[in-house]
Amino acid sequence: MLSITSTIETAIRMDVSNRTISAEAIQSEWREIQAAQQNPTLFRPLYERYFDPIFRFIMNRCGEESVAGDICSQVFLKAMQKIKGYEFKGVPFSAWLYRIASNEVVQHYRNTKKLRVVSAEETQIEDIVEEMDFDNYGAYREVMLEVLEELKPIDLQLIEMRFFEKRPFKEISEVLGLSESNAKVKTYRILERLKKKILKRS
Repeated sequence: MLSITSTIETAIRMDVSNRTISAEAIQSEWREIQAAQQNPTLFRPLYERYFDPIFRFIMNRCGEESVAGDICSQVFLKAMQKIKGYEFKGVPFSAWLYRIASNEVVQHYRNTKKLRVVSAEETQIEDIVEEMDFDNYGAYREVMLEVLEELKPIDLQLIEMRFFEKRPFKEISEVLGLSESNAKVKTYRILERLKKKILKRS
């Protein structure tokens, strides 16, 4: 089960620049990672660079600052413990961290058996409605919230990352371990299923 918050005041949006990271920057970061693999104390620059975005990513999914802080600490602890096994694949280090964070959030809800939190602004829900070619957002809003609650975790994650966090498919594919084309296909299949449910209930 999912609990969806759709008020602008309580929504927590992740800042996503959608900029392309240069190959030079990725290579420079890889040198930092290699240094951290040899000496764990050199992990700090990576921690300082990614703590805030990873925290926001988690906060957007749990809605409680103290819980998000605990999960974020666990993410970076695991990252430090596993850094020696990290393999460079030509993508930003953040993709690996987001994957760990995603898994930790899922594990948190499994352990606590609490409702999954989804924070979304009105405009984000409206974006999904428009993507489905519905003319009247207001007529479908409530049903949209209902069908979003029924999504499987992996499907919800795709919708969140694409429409709530405005991530490009390339980044989504890196975080979720999918090919870019597969991420696109899965996302639009989810939208088709949502659309059918909405039409059936409206």
